[in-house]
Amino acid sequence: MSREPNYEFQEWWNKQREKNHDFFTNDSNNANKGFLTVEIRSLNPDLTTEKDRSRSARQLSWICLLRFQQLANSLAWITNSFLLLLRTANRRISAADSPCDSSASRLYRIIKFFLVLVVLLLCVELVAYFKGWHFSPPSAASAEAAVELFYALWLEIRADYLAPPLQSLANVCIVLFLIQSMDRVLLMLGCLWIKIRRIKPTASMEYPMGRVETGNVDDYPMVLVQIPMCNEKEVYQQSIAAVCILDWPKERMLVQVLDDSDELDAQNLIQAEVQKWHQKGVHILYRHRLIRSGYKAGNLKSAMSCDYIKNYEFVAIFDADFQPAPDFLKKTIPHFKGNDDLALVQARWAFVNKDENLLTRLQNINLSFHFEVEQQVNGVFINFFGFNGTAGVWRIKALEDCGGWLERTTVEDMDIAVRAHLCGWKFVYLNDVKCYCELPESYEAYKKQQYRWHSGPMQLFRLCFLDILHSKVNKAKKANLIFLFFLLRKLILPFYSFTLFCIILPLTIFLPEAELPAWVVCYVPGIMSVLNILPAPRSFPFIVPYLLFENTMSVTKFNAMISGLFRLGNSYEWIVTKKLGRSSEADLVAFENESDSSVTETTSFLRSSSDSGLEELSKLEVTSRRSVKTKRNRLYRMELTLAFILLSAAGRSLLSAQGMHFYFLLFQGISFLVVGLDLIGEQVS
Repeated sequence: MSREPNYEFQEWWNKQREKNHDFFTNDSNNANKGFLTVEIRSLNPDLTTEKDRSRSARQLSWICLLRFQQLANSLAWITNSFLLLLRTANRRISAADSPCDSSASRLYRIIKFFLVLVVLLLCVELVAYFKGWHFSPPSAASAEAAVELFYALWLEIRADYLAPPLQSLANVCIVLFLIQSMDRVLLMLGCLWIKIRRIKPTASMEYPMGRVETGNVDDYPMVLVQIPMCNEKEVYQQSIAAVCILDWPKERMLVQVLDDSDELDAQNLIQAEVQKWHQKGVHILYRHRLIRSGYKAGNLKSAMSCDYIKNYEFVAIFDADFQPAPDFLKKTIPHFKGNDDLALVQARWAFVNKDENLLTRLQNINLSFHFEVEQQVNGVFINFFGFNGTAGVWRIKALEDCGGWLERTTVEDMDIAVRAHLCGWKFVYLNDVKCYCELPESYEAYKKQQYRWHSGPMQLFRLCFLDILHSKVNKAKKANLIFLFFLLRKLILPFYSFTLFCIILPLTIFLPEAELPAWVVCYVPGIMSVLNILPAPRSFPFIVPYLLFENTMSVTKFNAMISGLFRLGNSYEWIVTKKLGRSSEADLVAFENESDSSVTETTSFLRSSSDSGLEELSKLEVTSRRSVKTKRNRLYRMELTLAFILLSAAGRSLLSAQGMHFYFLLFQGISFLVVGLDLIGEQVS
């Protein structure tokens, strides 16, 4: 039986012969042709070859059609995905449903115009780079083409007219930056001095720890405890329970639950919790306002207008997510004994969810510096600091002396602290007395909180500036209030942070005649970040994200500062910070080892209290499930626009081989992009 002819070998050999035609010629007179050529014959060679060739052509056509179909499907998928992305982005773009969004429309239009300008400049610089004009800039006299003449005129305009004012503005911001950095350094030195000398406020007397005997209560002053809340169903149980088990004689303490909730479900749950504790013998009252005017300040003002308030000497205030330790009053009230000019004793905040996500870790760094350094240094050296609005005890006489709670700003706590300071009252800060609370875990909640915290001080500064000048306090206290407390720490800080790193720095990349030194971009901010992170040493691995995130938040703080100073947008609207109920019994047990023995004795009692309201809560469970909407990550247009601006500037910096500026702009742009896409904080689907 004869072997079947090998067509594949024949095709391969023919290809090799064609490839090496220089060596194998086609001369018909070559005598060695038969020797060099191998022919494989078959019965019908022509038919087989034609059949094979016709099959290959048909396969090639099918492959082309298949490739074309795949390409069409890919283009259709890309188009549909892009349209879906646009529709989704349009739905998730941050709408003007909060003061920080509505008042940002003016600033957003300016930033959007700035983005268009930056993109045009980047296109011009790309053309100049590929033309080689970066290495040999053309002049107007030697320019030949219209494009070359345009670029030469642009170089003259930016060098003579644009760069000088930009450089002047950059120098002003650098000076402000250095002044604010020196303030931080002095605060750190003051904190170091306190640590070395072990300076701390001391009380003239101490209360014995443990349960108070019923017959020995004359040494305990009458204390009013207030818990203002509004639609906070997640945390009301823990806060009421923690206050009701305070180690203080029941007949010497009254608890006011000041409920401003407009949701009937929340009102019913809070009323049931108050009724339960009242049946256990706790002196507790439930107050609800029908007209919710003045927000928290109006709520507190309404509660202080009751006739029975004259029987009480002190008032302790706790927000709905705060849970004081049972010995809180025993550690704070003694400082008032023998200090008749003492108005406020402020405790430190501690956070049960500081390690929940990256956002809470970064917040913990900021607030640790605020309490460990700012509050402690100001309390020790000048006996004045801003009241934090909660976890503090006020002398009621001091509140009445300075005019009580006013509804004129969204920072009623700072307002009453400034007025009390102008009346000559003193403050004490206790860094070793902690009150646990919850940090906002979503960027949306944190942004609204920061907007209120930075717009309110500017409202207050505008209202009380003349009062400070006409007050009877000495000139040093007036200068401290105006230049340090308000201007430097509330106005200058957000102004230069946003202007220097988000506006001036990208512009200096496109206008290289105006320079921003590398030590301003990298070294000094790095040193300041190290100083800020020292009170929270466990957070050192997050020093770079902290630096980038602080610059990212500068746009929100700057917008809030401008809105509060010039009364733009809805700067007077109060937005309650959303709580998730992290400070629950599981979190309290985690901190059980850090508390005193008195806390350990009452832990079981606190656990039992957390069962209150379960029946009411179960009745509303079906309704709550129906009303809950699926959360989706929002898109923040202002942050996204700034991200594109910084990334465009990073691309221009790369063309000029500016290493330090390029890396800073690149990572800062990525930081804005992450925040703008709502990828930081609470992860929602």
